[in-house]
Amino acid sequence: MVHGGEIPNSRALEFVIFCIENISLRLNIDARRVYDALAKKSDILNSYIVPEYEILHTQGKDYIIDDILELMEERGVEF
Repeated sequence: MVHGGEIPNSRALEFVIFCIENISLRLNIDARRVYDALAKKSDILNSYIVPEYEILHTQGKDYIIDDILELMEERGVEF
């Protein structure tokens, strides 16, 4: 379970972890803070990353991370 939602399969879970870890590395902040921003301070994890997994996971790492960070900025999500 992810704060308020379910991740449908292990591949999607691995992708969520990939996203959190790579945002953490890109911004040099703790992965827990990234998770909190995506799952608790916003619903980006359950409303965007998990539902769009099939499309997002086919993209390159930089595209994925840039896309998520841009969405966070648009929605005013802070760490």
